[in-house]
Amino acid sequence: MSTQRPHSVSVAGVVVDDRGRALLIQRRDNGHWEPPGGVLERDETIPEALQREVLEETGLKIALPATLTGVYKNMTGLIVSLVFRCEAADGTPATGDETRALRWATREEVIDLADEAYAIRVLDALDAAPPPAVRAHDGVKLV
Repeated sequence: MSTQRPHSVSVAGVVVDDRGRALLIQRRDNGHWEPPGGVLERDETIPEALQREVLEETGLKIALPATLTGVYKNMTGLIVSLVFRCEAADGTPATGDETRALRWATREEVIDLADEAYAIRVLDALDAAPPPAVRAHDGVKLV
């Protein structure tokens, strides 16, 4: 029997505006720029978690269904993240309890602002080319 802890599953929503920019959040806890998202709760479906996380962290309600653009494994943190390209359906971007700042970012700005492991998620979502990307990282860099 294995004594390793299980993986957790998270979702992230890359909200894209009509100018092709992605909405990034700056996290309050660590100051990092990334797409809004978080860990699924026990009795929550993936779409429910995606809607909840984006709403909590940006004030935006997203349209469903969203397009799965990538699956990412944090080899250090044992987190599998499902990333979706989303469109805002309602609301105005606003900071929340977990969000220090929000920013609509171009591809170049995403690369400058976010760690490689998070920037690639946003870039994959902006490209939205099937099939979804499948990548691994150590929490910061791709492996």
